[in-house]
Amino acid sequence: MMPRNSEDEYNGEPETEAVEKEGAEVPGPALAGERKKAEEYLASWQRAQADFVNYKRRMEQERLDFNRYANANLILGLLPVLDDLERALEAVPAKYKNHDWVEGVRLVERKFKTSLEGQGVKPIQALGEPFDPNFHEALRQDKGREGIIIEVFQKGYMLNDKLLRPARVVVGNGEGETKEEE
Repeated sequence: MMPRNSEDEYNGEPETEAVEKEGAEVPGPALAGERKKAEEYLASWQRAQADFVNYKRRMEQERLDFNRYANANLILGLLPVLDDLERALEAVPAKYKNHDWVEGVRLVERKFKTSLEGQGVKPIQALGEPFDPNFHEALRQDKGREGIIIEVFQKGYMLNDKLLRPARVVVGNGEGETKEEE
């Protein structure tokens, strides 16, 4: 097959016909075999290119997820400290509630919560809500509305849209419902 230069005019016919018209012999089965090979190579290249695009997309998603949840273990380690601060503030006797040092501890607790919220940590609302095993861990059942959380032992937290720690709760078993309603 002769290479075409820019001065040659293209007449719309495939080059194989042009070569055949010039008198060169091109075997039909060999040309068909080469075309089939070229199509296979093209299809293989296209699959490889699509695989690479998918790989890049998957790696970018994994990198974003890693960055979003990289601090999860650190935050899990800090949540018991927050729990202790909250319990300490709840246990302050009434005669000391207005002292400056108690207010200082309250400010530390608020600052701690604000820092965690800045990292995407949110508490799970549990009290009075229907029990959901995806977000709550039932410790026991007690008298109260069936399937409704009646007490929270330990707050649960979410990190962005992922469960960090389930809320540990007491769920109503349906006993005493009629007494409470009356």
